[in-house]
Parts: sequence; C-alpha cells; structure tokens
Amino acid sequence: MNRLEAFGYIAAQAARGEITLPTSVNAALRLQLALDNPDCHIEDAIKLVLGEPQLAARTVALANSAAFNRNGDTPITNVRAAVMRVGYRSLQTLVASLVVRQFGSRIVDPVLRAKAQQLWEHTAHVAALAQVLARRVTFVNPDTAMFAAIVHEVGGFYLLSRADEFPGLLDDDPEKWAELCEEVVSREVLKKLAIPDTVTQAILALRDGWLTMPPSTLLDTLLLANQFAPVRSPLGVADEPLPEHADSVLDFVIDNDTLQSILDESADEVKSMSAALLV
Repeated sequence: MNRLEAFGYIAAQAARGEITLPTSVNAALRLQLALDNPDCHIEDAIKLVLGEPQLAARTVALANSAAFNRNGDTPITNVRAAVMRVGYRSLQTLVASLVVRQFGSRIVDPVLRAKAQQLWEHTAHVAALAQVLARRVTFVNPDTAMFAAIVHEVGGFYLLSRADEFPGLLDDDPEKWAELCEEVVSREVLKKLAIPDTVTQAILALRDGWLTMPPSTLLDTLLLANQFAPVRSPLGVADEPLPEHADSVLDFVIDNDTLQSILDESADEVKSMSAALLV
C-alpha cells in the first residue's frame, strides 16, 4: 500500500466512525461523559477517578501543583480533597490530556515517538497560552480555552498512533495529504470523544481560520496560542516566519510589553502544571 492509499484507508475508516481508541481510554471517557452531565454528583466523580489509578495520581498531583496551591498549603493526599480543590472544569482538562496522551503511548517507532513527544510539548504550550490569552485578551472562558487547546491536535496524535502500521506515512509531504487526512480524522475523533460542539467547531476551523480584530472568540484564542507557542508542531508544513510584532496589526491589541508578560505567564503555567497535566 503506497502512502496515498494509506491516507485514503485511514480517512475512510475514520469517516465510517471506525476509530480505534486505546483500551485505557475507556475509563477516562466514562468520567468525561459523567462530568458533562450537569447532574453529576461529586461522589460519582470521585468514584470514577478512583477507578483509574493513573488519573487518581494525576488529580492529586494537579491539586498540589503551584497552579492550585499558590499559598503553599499542606499537600493534599487523597482524591476526594483533590477533586474538591481542582473542580470539575480542571478535572475535565486533566481527563482530556490523559486521553490524548494515550494515543502516543502505543507508538513503537522511536522517530514517531519523538514526534509525538514534540507534538505534546507543543500542545502543552498552546494550552497554557490559550488560558492566559483567554483571561487577558479574548475574554472567553479560560477553562474552555485550555480544554480546547489540550484536544486541538488529537487528529495528529491519532495519525501518529497509526503510522507504525504504514512506514513512511508521515515523512515529508509536499502534497499535504496528511493535512487532508488529519482533517477527516480530527472530526471523527472529536465526535468519538464527545467533545462539545463549540469546541469542535473552533478546532476544525483552525487550519484555515482568520484572526478577527479585536480577538474575541475561542477560535481567535487558539489561533493566537498556536502563533506564539515556542514549540512548533512536528506535523504539516513549516509556518511562515512571523513579522516583527510592532509591524503586526496585533500590536494595536497587544503591545510588546503585554505580549512578553503573557509569554512569561504562560511559561510559568507550563511549569506549574508539569507535575500532573503535562508529563
């Protein structure tokens, strides 16, 4: 099977809803669906977290991270207290991060594993930037912005997880077949993961999206976060170099000092969450 046939095969499978999820994702998906239910009781959430040891450990670590324990309080040592401290929104983001990371966990080829690691580092920086930009520039819900950023490359992670089956699938790709396949795959994976429509629409609009002025939407937030992320995605074509910020229309919205402050704050966010969300 040549590369074009391989892309066609993967895209056709996705279009039919034949998305292969890692078995370890099932518990996380059950929690995701439960948290989406407005009637979900705290006890139910705690039981579901306890049912997935990795998720339980990460929840406690997140609760003790600088992002949630800025006052240096006594470290939390149990899931109940951790869930109470981080809240449902942050728990959803943590679940999403675990789901996305599981796609990369089954990759065997070391080159592909390196690409998956770089893609996760890119995702982590975009997530931190999206949260800060949402608070300070676009004024969308910061938790939603971070959640959307965590899952915005899920199609790429899925392609990487399948690339072991098709040697050379993600080599240099001037015809951009990978981008076309990823678009189909992303739509179906997001559907399979029950990602809310508003988040899905923003993610699917990213590839050809245009920034509005002033930036004010979830799509704008993701576009800006991707633009300023210090780690680039290893998939797709190289980005065009950005103009000097002072020469950009963005300078009317975000001056240089504000931009540097946002970049510094997002870097601090990445560090503060690394113990739980990004490892």
